[in-house]
Amino acid sequence: MAKTMVAVRDVDEETFRKFRALSIEERMKVGDALVSAMNLWMRKRREDRMRKPGDMLKIKPVKIGGNKVRWSEEIEETLYG
Repeated sequence: MAKTMVAVRDVDEETFRKFRALSIEERMKVGDALVSAMNLWMRKRREDRMRKPGDMLKIKPVKIGGNKVRWSEEIEETLYG
């Protein structure tokens, strides 16, 4: 993968110093730590977009052989009588 020189404006100096110190502590180059942080941030955003409120309401009942499956009800009947 090609490497690119990047300059970033408006970075909080204290935050950058802490980030740099942590990357050195982990024996990473600051650029590699930044790429890792960006990938983590993008993965989290992708996961958040996939999980929307109300998604659970879209789940449809399972049917096998034309009959609605009652697995949870059957388990409760077996366990609790």
